[in-house]
Amino acid sequence: MAILVSLMSFLFGGCTDGFVSQGNEEFAATISDRNVQLVDVRTAEEFADGHIPGAINIDVKMDDFDELAAAWLDNGRPVAVYCRSGARSKVAAKRLAGKGFTVYELDNGFMNWDGPKEK
Repeated sequence: MAILVSLMSFLFGGCTDGFVSQGNEEFAATISDRNVQLVDVRTAEEFADGHIPGAINIDVKMDDFDELAAAWLDNGRPVAVYCRSGARSKVAAKRLAGKGFTVYELDNGFMNWDGPKEK
């Protein structure tokens, strides 16, 4: 069901620069699918202060972001990205989409996330 919601979102709205920006509800539905790879693109310090359960951390500001993403992520599976406010995640989403990934991005970031969090 989450993939259907995500596909509808991709086809009918929110698609920018090859990725889909989603609000909390749609993003929660997307990441509920175990096939979706969840990536926090903030700094390691921000990640340590709290993150969405199941996320891996690849800092988009690091020089090796593209190499780490290629090494750690499966190009055949969708990727969901988020940051603090939505700015860095849009940069990461555009870069990943350019590499052939199907990408969903949390539009307003972790600071506005109302779903589960962990440290």
